[in-house]
Amino acid sequence: MTDTALDSFDAVIMGGGLAGLTLAIQLKQRFGDLKVLVLERRTHPVPHAAHKVGESSVEIGAHYFDTVLGLKAHMDEAQLRKFGFRFFFSEGRSDIDNVTEIGASRYLAVPSYQIDRGIFENFLAEEAVRHGVRFVDSALVRRIDLAQDPAVPHRIEWTRGDESHATQARWLIDACGRAGMLKRKLGLVEPNAHDVNAVWFRIGERIAVDDWSDNAEWRERCNPQARWLSTNHFVGAGYWAWLIPLASGSHSVGIVADPALHPLDTIDTFEKAMAWFATYQPRLYEALDGKRHLLQDFAFLRHFSHGCKQVFSGERWAMTGEAGLFLDPFYSPGSDFIAIANTYITDLVAQDRAGRPLEARAQLYDQIYHSFYESTLALYQDQYPLFGDPEVLPVKVIWDYAYYWGVLAQIFFQRRLTDLPALGSLKDELQHCQRLNVAVQRLMRDWSASSHKRNPAVMLDQAAMPWFAELNRSLKDTLDDAGFKDRIRASTVMLRQLADEILGRARTADPDVEAGALRALLEENRGKTPATATHDAMLFAAPRVDTRA
Repeated sequence: MTDTALDSFDAVIMGGGLAGLTLAIQLKQRFGDLKVLVLERRTHPVPHAAHKVGESSVEIGAHYFDTVLGLKAHMDEAQLRKFGFRFFFSEGRSDIDNVTEIGASRYLAVPSYQIDRGIFENFLAEEAVRHGVRFVDSALVRRIDLAQDPAVPHRIEWTRGDESHATQARWLIDACGRAGMLKRKLGLVEPNAHDVNAVWFRIGERIAVDDWSDNAEWRERCNPQARWLSTNHFVGAGYWAWLIPLASGSHSVGIVADPALHPLDTIDTFEKAMAWFATYQPRLYEALDGKRHLLQDFAFLRHFSHGCKQVFSGERWAMTGEAGLFLDPFYSPGSDFIAIANTYITDLVAQDRAGRPLEARAQLYDQIYHSFYESTLALYQDQYPLFGDPEVLPVKVIWDYAYYWGVLAQIFFQRRLTDLPALGSLKDELQHCQRLNVAVQRLMRDWSASSHKRNPAVMLDQAAMPWFAELNRSLKDTLDDAGFKDRIRASTVMLRQLADEILGRARTADPDVEAGALRALLEENRGKTPATATHDAMLFAAPRVDTRA
């Protein structure tokens, strides 16, 4: 693309990947006259498939792409609609039809997508330019001078080839990924205690999971028979392996593992990863072994999860995407947090343009964003050992979905992220849900330590759970202020009932399981349960105990 950058901009975004380009589009959609410059290190167009990890989206990120940004035509025509998450307890097994499977038998109401990042980011760059964004590829940022005086612009020095440029910007946003230029410059690097590693690669051919068995009954459990369109997880104690299809015809393959159980040096090359698959996931190994010549790339990342002390500032800078914080690819929250950060940044720019003070609002947004981060981190931290448990992980998956769809997704879909009065009025409910989540995660860790880990040949069909399918559908509702508050309060009731049922299931399996924190939370306001609570079972049926000798 031609380098015709101007000298002064309302916003300069460092990084033209998924986070930076979607932010640029969102800003231009909100303010057509806003002058936005995106500086991207890579040369465009970027390659398809062999490009970046992070291909799977979930409901918040998908809604951000197709509805908030208005990109539904591209998502439907150029990407793949995802057939939900799917889990197989297939460690050491080749008979994929003879193990416990978690997944939906049909599409649920709210779509999500499998995204070829190369196709998508090339499209986003073109879309940004159509909106009037100045996009410069092959650009390297060399120096950043942040201004503290609100009347003084920030200064950025950058190069493109042999040419040097100096640019002024009222707003400076770091979307440059793990390089974290602002984070490092300002001393905001913050590690967390979630120590997990990942390796991944792309194979230049589709991997047909649906053909892994000739069992007609197993195949017909899904309509359509399209398990290959799911984000397929092959799970075991301390790890999960993924299969994600891409619209370009390739398939993404990865391993994410707790180094205490599966050290990185056992999987950090393609040959080592294949040997690991042969031991731990032999059916996946069989599917990949004849496709070695179709390998498109291989990469690994050590201790990928990280925090950041601050991501939004009243001094007119911000971070989005991995330049700020990153959790874990399990449940694919990356695009969700991009959507949330970009929404907060866009509103801060709007407040600034209206001449309103920024510091207090930026501080509140930062606190809320970090609260979402801490709540989601609880889903992962110290949880990897139970991933191979066919009794406990299905319960965890249902809880994690209910917490996500019932709270955070409701806030985003109802466009309440920046509605501080509404969120403030629901502070008690939101904090109670957060505490419930921490306590349930702790309970499941303790329960799994004594679980029998029975692995029957059954599909635990999420679509067959009416309350679960309705919770997904409810994201499509359009609620007024009162309706939104009622929805979050109803979600709190729902989560309390689900937590109570999980506690009962765990104590039936192990009467000595430690659950003091959860019991104490459930005893709070027990006499005030609203009439909207249901008394129908919310979990899958417990595995039957085989009493035969």
